[in-house]
Amino acid sequence: MENTEHTALTGKAEEILEVAERHMRAGGFDAVSFRDIATEVGIKSASVHYHFPQKADLGAAVVQRYTARVIAAVGAPDNSDDSTKERISRLIGVYRSAMIDDGLICLCCVLGAETLDLPDPVAEAVSSFFALVLKWTETALSAPPAAGETTTAAQIISSLQGAMVLSLATKNPQHFSDTANGILKAID
Repeated sequence: MENTEHTALTGKAEEILEVAERHMRAGGFDAVSFRDIATEVGIKSASVHYHFPQKADLGAAVVQRYTARVIAAVGAPDNSDDSTKERISRLIGVYRSAMIDDGLICLCCVLGAETLDLPDPVAEAVSSFFALVLKWTETALSAPPAAGETTTAAQIISSLQGAMVLSLATKNPQHFSDTANGILKAID
């Protein structure tokens, strides 16, 4: 799997990205304001602009950082020591952790729903996230689906994203668990 372009940041820039991501995951791109971030990080709004001149720069950097973390968390999609089921279980685990541990939805699920209204750099970063995750999942499935097979990378990602939304909206994580179990059963 190809690497995303993400430069390691330290100090305040990393704190800014962390706060911005949390705000975006809770309320979308418009939930982010430089003033709110500055207050939470303990700096002046101008300092946020120093690191990220425009909101689109900040949004794209948040998505790129998130993408790098997700890809690192799922590991190699073609490790011969892992079964297909183990690989897809890791992917499911990343989504489950975001929802259960963080109590938040996948960043790119939120922003993906807003794609038509996002600045181009942010929309492109979201599109890149999905392209990478789909490519990872296709590789993790080991082979292209056979004729008549219904478990494809797009179906898996769509199911996980939708189950996450449904679980959070209904406050019932069982929807996600049922979907995850169905995906793993289909892989057997």
